[in-house]
Amino acid sequence: MNNFKSHFKFSKQERSGIFFLLLLLITVQVGYFFCQIFKTDATVSLIVNDDVQQRIDSLKMASNRVEKHQIFPFNPNFITDYKGYTLGMSVEEIDRLHQFRAQDKFVNSAEEFQKVTKASDSLIKAISVNFKFPEWTKKNRDYAKPKSKVEDSRGREDLEFAYKVKDLNEATAEELMTIYGIGEKLSARIVKFRDRLGGFLVDEQLYDVYGLEPDVVERTFGRFKVLNPPKIEKININEASVSQISKLVYLQRSVAQSIVDYRNLNGGITSFDELSKIENFPIEKIDRIALYLSLKK
Repeated sequence: MNNFKSHFKFSKQERSGIFFLLLLLITVQVGYFFCQIFKTDATVSLIVNDDVQQRIDSLKMASNRVEKHQIFPFNPNFITDYKGYTLGMSVEEIDRLHQFRAQDKFVNSAEEFQKVTKASDSLIKAISVNFKFPEWTKKNRDYAKPKSKVEDSRGREDLEFAYKVKDLNEATAEELMTIYGIGEKLSARIVKFRDRLGGFLVDEQLYDVYGLEPDVVERTFGRFKVLNPPKIEKININEASVSQISKLVYLQRSVAQSIVDYRNLNGGITSFDELSKIENFPIEKIDRIALYLSLKK
């Protein structure tokens, strides 16, 4: 009996050890209990985050769909089959536009676009707000109608006789100087620009002469027009080198290099509409530039 009691008789040091052992066990149990609580909360939080993430992903997808169909300003003369489809045009309407463009003609207003494509009023109303035409098409010009009187800068009015229109490609610098607003420097600049082009193909290229004001250009068209455009050899943009492309007055060498890089990266250029993706490409002059380019592969 005494031996049995001796097993439960502990010294002060042993009792302290047992106390700290029990304290450690209790601490571990309490810690485990709280860990389980935090783990449960974390799981719930994770579920909530997943739900929020799904909503975010849904919003992103909706945003991407809107962005995908967002229409940016564009020149309707260069609508591709795919572009026309996304705009809601029928195959027949797209074909009419392409047949019109195959004649090297351009539409310069929403009204002309509708007349060529025969698109419905509702479609024109929906897509014409994004039409972007070159600045010169916004000028309301009437070159053929002769005026009976003109008022010069001094406020005097003189009779203007009907002049016989002469070919702009044959006009001399001296003849160009007869137009009010064109002096010696501007007339020389027009001739130089014309020579670099190899001759004007369309009247509107006169707007591209540096320093020539639009109203002066309009007066010039009363005396000079492109009557005999030169025959040119178009530059095959899918085969030409950087040097060959940069010979075109409208394109700097850096832009020509970007065109070649884009062509090599994408396996060629299938439409002039793609040129708008080229960095620093003068898209506002695409109507004139396209006259000098070919897309043959």
